[in-house]
Amino acid sequence: MNVTTAVETVVLEDTPERVIRYAQALSSRLTAIRAALYPPEARKTLRRFTTLEVAQLLGLSESSIRTLDLSGVGPEPQRLPNGRRAFTLDQINALRAHFAAKRSNPLESLDILPRRRPGDKLQAIAISNFKGGSGKTTTSVHLTHFLALQGLRVLAIDLDPQASLTSMFGIQPEFDVGPNETLYAAVRYDAERRPLAEVIRPTYFDGIDLVPANLELAEFEHDTPRALAARDGAATLFFERIARALGDVEDRYDVVVMDCPPQLGFLTLGALFAATGVLVTVHPAMLDVASMSQFLLMAGDLMAVVRDAGGRLDHDFLKFVLTRHDPNDHPQLHVVALLRSLFADAVLKHPVVETTAIANAGIERKSLYEMEKSSIGRDTLARALESVDAVNAEVFDLMKAGWGRAGGAK
Repeated sequence: MNVTTAVETVVLEDTPERVIRYAQALSSRLTAIRAALYPPEARKTLRRFTTLEVAQLLGLSESSIRTLDLSGVGPEPQRLPNGRRAFTLDQINALRAHFAAKRSNPLESLDILPRRRPGDKLQAIAISNFKGGSGKTTTSVHLTHFLALQGLRVLAIDLDPQASLTSMFGIQPEFDVGPNETLYAAVRYDAERRPLAEVIRPTYFDGIDLVPANLELAEFEHDTPRALAARDGAATLFFERIARALGDVEDRYDVVVMDCPPQLGFLTLGALFAATGVLVTVHPAMLDVASMSQFLLMAGDLMAVVRDAGGRLDHDFLKFVLTRHDPNDHPQLHVVALLRSLFADAVLKHPVVETTAIANAGIERKSLYEMEKSSIGRDTLARALESVDAVNAEVFDLMKAGWGRAGGAK
């Protein structure tokens, strides 16, 4: 009797094959989770705002909002079961325009609707650092939302191939952003280049448009060295490409907020060249500060190269933003004291305080401005908003100073 022994051949994976297998498994599971939590027809929406919130945003009394509503002149708010009024953000902006038009004093009108005036330059703010976890995207999304709530026209640009800012706006980079639909489309070197206007998307947040990101952005980091090596004249001034792309749409916006990738590559250099102001986020821990030291050294050297190549780098402000700050953590307090002693008023006065409110909002892909008080507690949300508002108000003051307005910070 012949016995045939079956020998199973074991196929060993090399590291690339293993990484691809992990990626495919994770992508498949994420697709399933997204389908369950965010079906294809689902769209992110913004909550409504109470009369009190509207009055606070406009710097007016509640009675003036109610009086206008009763007169039938203003937008029709939603009536809640308790009889209170709830306004959408586009209705709030309609109210802004109405009350601003009623002011005979131009300065009072500007307080209500603080957009660019003729002759005011487009504000472009680059938020950067190459230390992961420094709070770049959190800072970017909160600043973007804050400025839109002040009535400004905001363009948010996600420059990070990881696309966290894109996800915060309810857009899934791997599913909702196709080829040539990121900033790469407007800065690439070949015939596929498109005007920036063609890749800008409206968002659910009135007043904010978005240039989304995905892994395609990394192509610019590969294309530029090749173009430079080939002595492509278009690549010589690679750092101007973002600024030139913005020039085609600058009349549509008051401010651009750019969330830079966690590296000092060609995209980051382009953002720094296009920026009128720079925010460097830093978590006040010694390892993070040491990393930031290296970032600053490299940034200074690379910006000097850009300057020597003819690029003008003259920002209205360069400020450090303290993020995830625990005022009860003594080592952190020592680091904060160190930074303030070295950089003085280059460090924003107010830090972003460490709070579970921001973490909980992030899980829901929301900023604090989108959260309902009932979801995380009225007091918890109020304390977190107080911290974030203070930081954003400082940045807004810096922008106003750039526009030459009284009260702007220097």
